[in-house]
Amino acid sequence: MTAARHAAEQGDATATEAQHRRGKLTARERIELLLDPGSFHELEQFRRHRSTGFGMEARRPHTDGVIVGWGTVDGRRVFVYAHDFRVFGGSLGEAHASKIHKVMDLAESVGAPIISLNDGAGARIQEGVTALAGYGGIFRRNVRASGVIPQISVMLGPCAGGASYSPALSDFVFMVAGISQMFLTGPDVVQAVTGATVTQEELGGPYVHAAKSGLATFVYEDEASCFEAVRELLSLLPANNREVPPAVDCLDPVDRRCEELLSLVPAEAGQPYDMGAVITQIVDDGGYLALHEDWAPNVMCVLARMGGQVVGIVANQPMALAGVLNIAASEKAARFVRMCDAFNIPLITLVDVPGFLPGVEQEHDGIIRHGAKLLYAYCDATVPRIQVILRKAYGGAYIVMDSRSIGCDLSLAWPGNEIAVMGADAATNVIHRKRIAAAVDPEAERSALIEQYRTDLMHPFYAAERGLVDDIIDPRDTRAALCAALEMLDSKQEALPLRKHGNQPQ
Repeated sequence: MTAARHAAEQGDATATEAQHRRGKLTARERIELLLDPGSFHELEQFRRHRSTGFGMEARRPHTDGVIVGWGTVDGRRVFVYAHDFRVFGGSLGEAHASKIHKVMDLAESVGAPIISLNDGAGARIQEGVTALAGYGGIFRRNVRASGVIPQISVMLGPCAGGASYSPALSDFVFMVAGISQMFLTGPDVVQAVTGATVTQEELGGPYVHAAKSGLATFVYEDEASCFEAVRELLSLLPANNREVPPAVDCLDPVDRRCEELLSLVPAEAGQPYDMGAVITQIVDDGGYLALHEDWAPNVMCVLARMGGQVVGIVANQPMALAGVLNIAASEKAARFVRMCDAFNIPLITLVDVPGFLPGVEQEHDGIIRHGAKLLYAYCDATVPRIQVILRKAYGGAYIVMDSRSIGCDLSLAWPGNEIAVMGADAATNVIHRKRIAAAVDPEAERSALIEQYRTDLMHPFYAAERGLVDDIIDPRDTRAALCAALEMLDSKQEALPLRKHGNQPQ
């Protein structure tokens, strides 16, 4: 057996069988599924730890529990590291961390995505503070590479304590149901401190992070489908921030009329509809990739193609909370906007928003501060930005959803659009409260005043007459109008003021 083969086959058959019994693939099996066949080039496969004590000097397997290197996905270079749970439980020690540091540095210097396949037991206790320092080096590199190269974390096992910060610092987090969990303090600690009994799945399972914490961008039922989704995501991203996402030939006519939009979106502003169906109509071949689908569903953040070019779409979802903006939706959309801006992905914002969610809890939890994150993200973005107002856009939520006043390049609106400080009913109650109360027939007076307010301040051409909407378009021409706008804005150049960095709201 050659030395290279011996290193590659590190990990005995018993450990491999135990990994498979857990329903998990080995690190090398995962890399084979993720990358193009035969494209993987491994680094430091003969690396060993040099620690002593606790019997460690007698256990010095090659690779030290992590496989690192580079390969291709659909012919495009990526870097990858994968914890090998069969070796020291995939725990991180000095040598292990050094290998990860090297591959992260290479990814940044070459300008290619870095993908981590996480399945480890955290810091190696036998190596003490050097293991903790190894994590610190990973976190520092995560931050340095942020907005420079795409960083993708795939959770394929337990991730506890400080180890969970690297996925949190990455751009996208994939989790696989049944085998992956993430938490800072485990169930035993939670019970000891709070008295609450909770399982690992209940504390930090995939569906908890997908729907409640917002940490998981995607959740899949098995490893094979997860890796296929990672490959799909990579097809929509550039290699680094100096490139644009890869374009493809588009067989879907850019001037295709979307007849079904007339029936999909009710004319009555209060009637719900599925914004996902609208997006399906306007993007290439009806396909899109939704991020954080189960977290803050009142706003949609999707990657899709229009005219063969990748776009990011932010859209209110009337099917959830009537499409209002709340704390979670603001955070979700803000991070998506910043990701798109970092990686040169044009932004389309589909607006149908009744406002911000009112309530004591929202106010006390910082809706102003969190809403400002979305405002900041849009104002700071230099990629092409196009707003489309489908029905209503009220109050501060109208401004925040990439209005002309905060710098969108083009604002389009459908003929039934209503843009105002608030809805006509609420506005009339505020402005004419005394007049309505003094009327012989208060309800009749109120109805007349509501209609007057709509006629004077909310007619479809009010914003267009003041230059805040560039064009009123036929809904059926939405795809054609957006594709033409994207083509026009393709060469957009915009520079931000010279500064170290902004101080965005926290």
